[in-house]
Amino acid sequence: MAIVLGIESSCDETAASVCISGQVINNKIASQSIHSNYGGVVPELASRDHHKNIVPIVHEALNDAEINTKDLDAIAYTRGPGLLGSLLVGSSFAKAMAASLSIPIIPVHHMKAHILAHFIDEPKPPFPFICLTVSGGHTQIVKVDSPMDYTMLGQTLDDAVGEAFDKAANLLGLSYPGGAVIDKLAAEGNPHAFQFSTTEMQHLNYSFSGIKTSILHFLRKERKKNKLFIKDNLNDLAASIQRSLIDMLMNKLVKAATSQKINQVAIAGGVSANSELRKRLKVLAQENQWTTYIPNVQYCTDNAGMVSMSGHILYEKEQFGALDENPLPRMSF
Repeated sequence: MAIVLGIESSCDETAASVCISGQVINNKIASQSIHSNYGGVVPELASRDHHKNIVPIVHEALNDAEINTKDLDAIAYTRGPGLLGSLLVGSSFAKAMAASLSIPIIPVHHMKAHILAHFIDEPKPPFPFICLTVSGGHTQIVKVDSPMDYTMLGQTLDDAVGEAFDKAANLLGLSYPGGAVIDKLAAEGNPHAFQFSTTEMQHLNYSFSGIKTSILHFLRKERKKNKLFIKDNLNDLAASIQRSLIDMLMNKLVKAATSQKINQVAIAGGVSANSELRKRLKVLAQENQWTTYIPNVQYCTDNAGMVSMSGHILYEKEQFGALDENPLPRMSF
């Protein structure tokens, strides 16, 4: 029976989780609200809050699971990708704690952990499956042949879809993080009220810089005619922006599943919590005879449950790290 503590600190969430024999017992998260004042994550402020939160959140996870530190068999932590200052806090704490307990440390790839979040709860996808991972910093289509074997089929060549949501929300005068706000407003709007230009990349790659520019120019043009244009059309704008971004995601996902002849399809990452994306995936599943897999919402955004699960899988494979390994903000896939 392996007991693994997972620590996540890649961006602005300080999180800890305990996994016992492959079962995630808890998922404790300390969120940072200060960034809403700046319209985005401020790296220095994020790392300072990680310093304040990491000890209490680890204690909370261990106490909730009724686990003593001496019971731990390994500590998993997010090595990258992410913000360097944030990663340093989590990795340094994990290494120090593991060294004091004379147990292994397990470095975890943040985006692979999002994919492995599908193995926390039932139903778990069989191999191989296609996974669309969508977050604030990444947009990727991955073929997963095993917990250790991934093939990148396509990815964004510039901005991520999460960034596009947040930028669009900022242009609409909405608070940060903007994706959830757009999702809520879109429920009351007409998704076909407005059209925005998109960039079609070759193969299965994405580009979201073009649609962000299109939204910017469209709003500037319309506000010259009517200063209250955004206020008068807020719900329709949110719905149209959301529909355009999800169209881009889904078009490539269909191509990926079709080209690979795989009908097991999953989504992961923070944007996979989007209600419209989940609805569209279910519609496409019926049209294409897919079996789809969507994590519980608490395992979509950055969390330690996916890190402790990844740690469990890597522990069984004896994929341990070293104390002299540095965090990798741009950790390759």
